[in-house]
Amino acid sequence: MKVVFAALLAAVASNNASAFSTSSCTVTRTSSLSMSASEEDRRSFVTKSATTAAAATLATLGSASAPLPASAAASRQWRQVKVPFEDTVYDIDFDSPTHGYIVGARGSFAETNDGGATWEPRSFSNLDAEEEITYRFQVVSFNNGEGWVLGKPTLLLHTKDGGKTWERIPLSPKLPGEPTGILATGPNSAEMITSSGAVYTTENAGRNWKAQVKETIDATLNRISSSGVSGASYFTGSIVNEQRDSKGAYIAVSSRGNFFLTWEPGQDFWIPHNRGTPRRIQNMGFVRGDIKNGLWMTLNGGKVVG
Repeated sequence: MKVVFAALLAAVASNNASAFSTSSCTVTRTSSLSMSASEEDRRSFVTKSATTAAAATLATLGSASAPLPASAAASRQWRQVKVPFEDTVYDIDFDSPTHGYIVGARGSFAETNDGGATWEPRSFSNLDAEEEITYRFQVVSFNNGEGWVLGKPTLLLHTKDGGKTWERIPLSPKLPGEPTGILATGPNSAEMITSSGAVYTTENAGRNWKAQVKETIDATLNRISSSGVSGASYFTGSIVNEQRDSKGAYIAVSSRGNFFLTWEPGQDFWIPHNRGTPRRIQNMGFVRGDIKNGLWMTLNGGKVVG
């Protein structure tokens, strides 16, 4: 039950917004070419009365609360939840409606047993305190009590008992790219992706990993130098913002944001695509969680296309 947050906030029910209505005033103008003394007195009385009424109207409008901007009104639907550290939170996941973990910078790691209302700090028994603080835990994934935590510098931890004990999983230093994502898929099973587009799966708790893609993204693009995708030929960068849909398909953006790539289970290679706009891609995702439904992207300058 992956929950994605831009910041660690918990949603709460909001009160109905107050309705606002503005009063309308009708001003009638009269003109006269000549006035008698009595008419002048009446004119003076009307002018003073109008001035007094206008002042009262302005005072009423000034004392009324102005409608909140849409962004401010929306923010009132959220409340900040206290966590036992001040470092950046990178990921959150739950293995039940009440039990979950958050991970973050400087070894930040916390657990909740009440659906996220309160959090308690936790540590890994196989990492000493001085070592733990050097890691930035970036990804956490749980499935029926079995969980994985991915850290940087490269570190992979695995639990089979809901986080009571953790095992450090060794990863080859020859791994293409840095691990950027891990997903718990079942008992002793997980799927991992790297910054070079390598996708691996394990079915024995990380003892062995099987490659799902025949070659890395840069190898594919350098081999197909005439792919017709702007910025793809002789590519030497990495991919960012890797997203996985509910059926195992991936989408990723080149580190420069000038093109994107897709991969689906069963395909040997990643497929590059033109972005179709001169603006750089900031992020991408799947429509309703499935590549078959289409894609959306956010572009430099705040534009969203789908």
